[in-house]
Amino acid sequence: MNRADFPLRLLDGERIVWSGAPARGILFTARDWFLIPFSVFWCGFIIFWEANVLGSKAPGFFALWGMPFILIGLYLAVGRFAADSWLRRRTRYAVTNRRIVIVRTGAFPKLTSVSLDRLPDLQLIERPGGRGTIRFGPSQPLWGAAGLGAWSPSTDPTPQFISIENAQQVFDRIQRAARGAA
Repeated sequence: MNRADFPLRLLDGERIVWSGAPARGILFTARDWFLIPFSVFWCGFIIFWEANVLGSKAPGFFALWGMPFILIGLYLAVGRFAADSWLRRRTRYAVTNRRIVIVRTGAFPKLTSVSLDRLPDLQLIERPGGRGTIRFGPSQPLWGAAGLGAWSPSTDPTPQFISIENAQQVFDRIQRAARGAA
């Protein structure tokens, strides 16, 4: 990857040390051990509730009241994986001699930049085969200020290189670049 891949995003005198992209397709994380059963329970409960409302002589308001909860349940159970995959297809990463750059293009463009001289604590989550995730800061709680953003890797508010190849090597490059920037 070179300057043309990050148009108008590199600073004068800045050079790319490493660049890459996240893995494609459906991505499961450790949080899914909790989130998948929770979302299935949510969907089951709300569909049961909605079926009972529709089968009774309850006012129409109650039938409509359940619809947003069904949509939320479907997003949590299935939609978040599709949305995450779609967002990751439009994401590129770079480590320069000055900063970490994460660029997302498309319908929801976003530019995240973390200066190497102000780099927060790094976390490396490596999987067998060398693929892994590098987080630039602490994990966000599932509930709280992050909202539903922490439910999907690409919408997590903590900057990260998600499921990249040779994660340990990239982690080491970031460490060397940070020492050079200090």
